[in-house]
Amino acid sequence: MLEPAMLIAALAAGVVYIVTPGPAVLALLGIGAEQGRRAGAAFLGGHLVGDLLWTFLALLAIIGARVIDPLVFDLLGIACGLYLFYLGLRAVLVRRTDTGALDSQVRHPLRRGMIFGVTNPKGYPVALAMFAALLANYGAALSWDSLPPLMLAAFLGFLLGDLILVWIVGLSGVRRLYRRYDVWIVRVTGLMFIGFALNALSSSAASLLRRP
Repeated sequence: MLEPAMLIAALAAGVVYIVTPGPAVLALLGIGAEQGRRAGAAFLGGHLVGDLLWTFLALLAIIGARVIDPLVFDLLGIACGLYLFYLGLRAVLVRRTDTGALDSQVRHPLRRGMIFGVTNPKGYPVALAMFAALLANYGAALSWDSLPPLMLAAFLGFLLGDLILVWIVGLSGVRRLYRRYDVWIVRVTGLMFIGFALNALSSSAASLLRRP
C-alpha cells in the first residue's frame, strides 16, 4: 500500500507542474483575459490530454521502464519548436480588425489546448524533473503497482492547478489590464514563445547531432 505522503507529493507535483509559468500559462492568460473563464477552462481541458501524456511517460521513466528511444523526444522537440515558433510569429504580427478586436482570437480553445498540450516543449522534461524531485524520497516504494494511484493523484493535482489558473485569468483586474495593453501583451508573449521555440529547436538539434 502506498504511503499517503507519496500520493500527496504526486498531487503537489501536479499542481506545481500546471501553475509553473511557461508557454501554456502565457497562452491561457491571453485566451482567458480576452475571451473569459469559459474559454480559458476549455483551453485547459484540452491541454489536460498533454499533461496526462507527459506525466505518464515521466513516471514510466522514473519507475525504470526506459523503453522509449531518446530519438523520439528529439524529433518531437523539433516539431514542438516549429509549432511554438509559428504561434509566436502570429502573436508578434497581431493586428486589430475593423471591429477593434485582435485578430488573434482563438475560435476553438479546446482544440487549441489539446494541440498545445501534446506539443508543449516543456511537457516531458518539466514533468520528469518535477515528479522526480518530489518523489525522490520514495524510490524504494515505486513499482508498477504504484503507477495507477500516482497518475490519479497527479490528475487531481492538475485539476486543482487548472482551477487556480482559471480563477486568476477571470479576475476583473487581470482582464482590465489585458484589455488596456492587449496588443503589447500579445506581442511580448509572442516573443517569449519564439524564445521557447528556439530553445527547444536548439536543444533537440544539438542532441540529434550528437547521435552516432
